[in-house]
Amino acid sequence: MMPNILWICTDQQRYDTIGALNNPHLRTPHIDRLVASGVSFERAYCQSPICTPSRASFLTGMYPSSVHACGNGNATWAEAAPLVTALLADAGYDCALAGKLHLAGAQSRIEPRPQHDGYRLFHWSHGPHAEWESGHDYADWLQEQGKDLAEMLEHPQDTPPQLHQTSWCADRAIDFIEADHAGKPWLMSANIFDPHAPFDPPQPYMDRFDIEAMPGPKFRESDLAAQAKLKGIDFQTQARRPEHFAAKRIQAAYYAMIELIDDNVGRMLDALEASGQLEDTIIIFMSDHGEMLGDHGLLLKGCRFYEGLARVPLIISCPQRFLQGLRRQALVELTDIAPTLLELAGLPIPKRMQGRSLLPLLNDADAADYHRDLVRCEYYSALNPSAREDFCGSFATMLRDERYKLVVYHGQGIGELFDLQADPGEFDNRWDDPRYMPIKLDLMHKSLDGLAFAVDLGSEQITRF
Repeated sequence: MMPNILWICTDQQRYDTIGALNNPHLRTPHIDRLVASGVSFERAYCQSPICTPSRASFLTGMYPSSVHACGNGNATWAEAAPLVTALLADAGYDCALAGKLHLAGAQSRIEPRPQHDGYRLFHWSHGPHAEWESGHDYADWLQEQGKDLAEMLEHPQDTPPQLHQTSWCADRAIDFIEADHAGKPWLMSANIFDPHAPFDPPQPYMDRFDIEAMPGPKFRESDLAAQAKLKGIDFQTQARRPEHFAAKRIQAAYYAMIELIDDNVGRMLDALEASGQLEDTIIIFMSDHGEMLGDHGLLLKGCRFYEGLARVPLIISCPQRFLQGLRRQALVELTDIAPTLLELAGLPIPKRMQGRSLLPLLNDADAADYHRDLVRCEYYSALNPSAREDFCGSFATMLRDERYKLVVYHGQGIGELFDLQADPGEFDNRWDDPRYMPIKLDLMHKSLDGLAFAVDLGSEQITRF
């Protein structure tokens, strides 16, 4: 029997933002429930540190470069490969979405949908911006409640939590969970916009935090010089000392947004439980990429591959099917989600998919805690060029194995090499250290192999990564 699927994807959430996974500075009791009832992949990596390429990747099981979706602001989805939601819909799933899709540019316009995305219900809502007037389902819903989005955004801290976009996404998911699906299995994509910038949670959530008690970002004075060497890499915010951009306040606001997400995860779990579907529904909790959050003096996303940006939460729970309370350390990619869902639905995994099913790690207690030797992440001139007149764009790739991370800024003659065992904070760049030259050379060869294999959509070689 094909299982129901609740697929919760937040936007720009770091891997280290879940209470049960070693963060004592915020409370996530409902996501913690998923940790207790499922498998947590603590070393999961996105395939691009920016929205559209990452989403194109995990929805197809392929690298961004393979599906020609390498930047934000593209006119349309390239239709280079079917989305996993379309494959599931073709197999009989009743599919719905609430929130972002972002396979094409959506700033100041309604995002054009793919030719076939599989979603029967499509409650589309990109970022809550003041320019939305109609066609943006969240803004339209607010009007039905007698509210105006533009007016609310003038004082976002005063937004009642029940009217927040995060809560609206959960409302639409709950409606779908409780609906009659005429005997069909269902898939719900709850694509929440938070904790994406701007960092503006409702005031009751912000009030939960003592700003001065926040731990603050990972920063050393040497970060300013290190980032100055990368100033020609476009794009990323300019590095500054944390006190120059109120880093602790931003961290508190970011955590407050995640606590609002957590409360709404709880509402969705309660709806599953009340309808008798909790035990046999596959629940995925993840994010498309992370957030620098002041680490190394940087904010937001961009052309960097630090752990806070490339590493994301990934929890998969289904008590009747999967192991419970297991924390996996295997290296995994978001490309691995699509083939996992297809295998769970009893469907063939297309040869073009470059991800690998996680099913052995989910249901076999005796399986080795291993999935792949290396994980890859790509950035290919990913900023929307209309956003800046002087935009030229940079190209970079990341390769990470069990111990080392190699970043190559292509065409620039510079890069980064971090020993994550000796230097988990990624402060000491060994790119030019002669003692690390053999390691750098080996990883450069593997990085070149990864680039070549990613281009060949039919290559079996990519499975080695």
